[in-house]
Amino acid sequence: MKVFSLALLTLLLAAIWTGSQGVSFRSSYSMCCYQKMFSQKKIPAFIIKSYQMTPSHCSRKALLVQLRNGRKICVDPEESWFQQYQQQKLTSTST
Repeated sequence: MKVFSLALLTLLLAAIWTGSQGVSFRSSYSMCCYQKMFSQKKIPAFIIKSYQMTPSHCSRKALLVQLRNGRKICVDPEESWFQQYQQQKLTSTST
């Protein structure tokens, strides 16, 4: 019983420590975009909450777009509608 309690306490402390350090046990490959994850449609600007470039180790260059409802969608950074969105966002934040 003492061994089980000690193991449980160790796991709990490890979970608390990693949470406070911002470390995740999930693979960094979960930030990559794969073919079936890409949106083929224009996403309305008002439902985009944020976006970030996928890491360089990913096989495809992409943007991971988080929508206001919490969903994440992959977008090709070369899409003209997304480039226009970025340009409008830069223009609106600089004025």
